[in-house]
Amino acid sequence: MGIHESRMIKAAIVRKTGGAMTIENVTIGQPADDEVLVRIVATGICHTDISVRDQLLPMPLPAVLGHEGAGVVEAVGRSVTNVVPGDHVVMSYAYCGSCDLCHSGHPAHCENVLPQCFGGSRADGSTGITDSTGTSIHDHFFAQSSFAEYALANKRNVVKVDKDLPLELLAPLGCGLQTGAGAVLQALKVTPGSSFVAFGLGAVGLAAVMAAKIAGATKVIAVDINPERLKMAAELGATHTINGKETDVVAKIVEITGKGADFALEATGVPAVLRQAIDCLGIFGTCGIVGAPALGTEVAVDVMGVMIPGKMIKGIVQGDAVSSTFIPTLIEFYRQGRFPFDRLIKHYDFADINQAIEDSENGKTIKPVLRIGTA
Repeated sequence: MGIHESRMIKAAIVRKTGGAMTIENVTIGQPADDEVLVRIVATGICHTDISVRDQLLPMPLPAVLGHEGAGVVEAVGRSVTNVVPGDHVVMSYAYCGSCDLCHSGHPAHCENVLPQCFGGSRADGSTGITDSTGTSIHDHFFAQSSFAEYALANKRNVVKVDKDLPLELLAPLGCGLQTGAGAVLQALKVTPGSSFVAFGLGAVGLAAVMAAKIAGATKVIAVDINPERLKMAAELGATHTINGKETDVVAKIVEITGKGADFALEATGVPAVLRQAIDCLGIFGTCGIVGAPALGTEVAVDVMGVMIPGKMIKGIVQGDAVSSTFIPTLIEFYRQGRFPFDRLIKHYDFADINQAIEDSENGKTIKPVLRIGTA
C-alpha cells in the first residue's frame, strides 16, 4: 500500500449524546508529518470516554473515542524519529509541546490541553477518518481515537515498549493507571512513613494504592462503598479499608492516623466525597483531585478548616507524569511484582464494547480492555 493511500477499517462511533457505540466501516488516512499510524491491538476503556459520550466533557460528535490504546507502528510521518514501523507502542495523552508548561516538564497540564485532547481534530481542523458516506468523523481524541482497528497518533504521545509483554496488558497504562500512580509518585510526592488515603477504588484509585505502597507510605487507607473493591485494595497494599456507607469516614481516618492524613486522593468525582478528602487531612496535608465531574461542578469547603491547618488542594491531570519516562517505570514496577495492575483488567472483544462500558459503569469490571487486533 502506498504512503498516500487510505485504508478501510472498523471503528466504534458515538453519534449522539449518551448513545451506544456503533462499529462501522470507515476510511482512515495516512499520518501527517508529525503523526504515527498505529495498528491497534488493544484499548482500555476509561471514565473519560464515558463522560464524553454523555457530553459531561465537551467534544464534538459524531466521534471515535478511545485513549488508552496500544499497538504496532504501521507507518510514520516525515518528521517522526522516535519510533519506526514494527515498534510496539502505548499511546497516552496529547500536548502541544511548545507552551511554557510543556517545556517545564508538565505536559499533562499543557496550556492547550483542551483543544489537543478534546478538539475532535488536528490543530488545523482536519480529521483522519471519514464514514461510509464520505462524511468526516471527529477523531484525534487524546491524539489517538483508539476505539478502532487503526489510529493516527502524534509522535509526542506514543511510548515505545518492549515486545516481550503483551500489548493487551499494557494498553491501560496510557491514562487511568498512569493517572493514579503518577498522582502519588509524581504530583503529590507521597513520602516514606506518611499516611495516604484513596477515595474511590476504580482503576485510578487502586493504582494509587499500589503506588502509595511503592512510595513507602506506612498507612495506606482505601475508601469505597463496594466490598469487593475494598477487598482488592487490601490485597494490593492497603493497610486499612473503610466502607463509606457504614462508617463516618473522616472520623475513622483521624482515628487511624491519630492526626489526620498526610495525603488524600479523590478519584470519584463526587463533590461530597471531595469534601471528605479535604476534611480528613491533618496539618499541612494535601488533597489531590483526579475525579472528573461535569464542567462547572462546585464543592463547599470550610475555609478556616483549610487555612488554619495549612491544608493544600491540588488539581492533577494524568498524574502530572511525562509518559515517555513514567510508563516504562510502571512497566518495570510490574516486572518486579510491585505494580500488579493485571489484576484489575478484564478483556472484551471489540464487538462487545457497549457491554464493556456498561460493566465499567455498574462497577462489575474495574478496567475493561478491548481486544481489537493481534500483534
